[in-house]
Amino acid sequence: MNQAVEPAILQSTPSLMQRHRRALLTGASLATLLGLGLFAGYWWQWGRFLEETDDAYVRADWVAVSPRIAGYVAQVLVEDNQPVKAGDVLVQLDDRDFIEQLRSSEAKLQQARAAATARQSSLHTLDARLAEQQQRIAQAQAALHSNEAEAHRARLDYLRYRDLVDQQIATRERLETASAGQAKALAAVTEARAQVARQQAQCQVLQARRQQAQARIAESQARVGEAQANLALARNALNDTAIRAPFDGVVGQRKVRRQQYVMPGLPLLAVVPVEQAYVIANYKETQLQHMAPGQSVDIAVDSFAGQRWRGQVESIAPGSGAVFALLPPDNATGNFTKIVQRFPVKIRLVADEVNGPAILPGMSVIATVDTRPARQQDSSHGG
Repeated sequence: MNQAVEPAILQSTPSLMQRHRRALLTGASLATLLGLGLFAGYWWQWGRFLEETDDAYVRADWVAVSPRIAGYVAQVLVEDNQPVKAGDVLVQLDDRDFIEQLRSSEAKLQQARAAATARQSSLHTLDARLAEQQQRIAQAQAALHSNEAEAHRARLDYLRYRDLVDQQIATRERLETASAGQAKALAAVTEARAQVARQQAQCQVLQARRQQAQARIAESQARVGEAQANLALARNALNDTAIRAPFDGVVGQRKVRRQQYVMPGLPLLAVVPVEQAYVIANYKETQLQHMAPGQSVDIAVDSFAGQRWRGQVESIAPGSGAVFALLPPDNATGNFTKIVQRFPVKIRLVADEVNGPAILPGMSVIATVDTRPARQQDSSHGG
């Protein structure tokens, strides 16, 4: 009996295996079709709008801090990689000579102001003397008018007595007395005119002195202005002995050392605005067709696996990297090989993403720009 059952079992086993194999193939085919469908749907809805590049790096507009004046370094108040705030003193130069220059400038300004005040007082004195001299001229002119009137009266008396003498009504002695009075009156007029001339000449002298005083005052005021400018320069130089951070950031490339002699323009250290870092992504020219400022960007930093940042396209460079190269390529020399050009795209980090791990300039990133229209982006984010 056992021998009869075994062949039946052996005959049924291949059919079961075939059915199982067909089921597996059918399931695999369905899964493959489903996967292809999902991928096709993803590509149609999102994937075809995503432009990705790994030729992207973090950048920051760091500044090399240099002194404005020459001098010896008295103190270096920061260490390498130290965070600083805008206005913090980074390096202090020896300020003793600059303090003395400031004091000297202040003293010279006081001297210039004192000289200007003295010359202004001299001008006031001359103005008072001129006013007094004008009064003297007026008095001399009044005396002249009085003497001229007296001379006119004396001449009339003389003429009247002369007629009376001719008519033998008056004596010759009266005529002589009238003639003497006329001569005296004329002499008084001459003296009065001379006095007016003298007073007017004195007034002209005072006016000339006043003009000279005004010129000296203008010169003194110019010296005061020069002294004020020198004082401002001395204050600026003293303030420049304290080299300060231009903005918030982190100290890097610290080369300065204590007692080092530094010159204007010599880089002492760098301040890197880490919190204002941005991404420069170099996209191929074939990826720029639908790219525009304002589009959202997904950023993956190589240093922080598994973490993502959001950004936004800020601007696209007006030329490829080759255009701004120190030695741009010359394709008119005969040998030509077409190379796809890359254009720098500036991407700023979204504000709410800045509070994550510190992204430092120089880090490599993978930037993916969503080039879909803004309407579709908003609907997908809302969903």
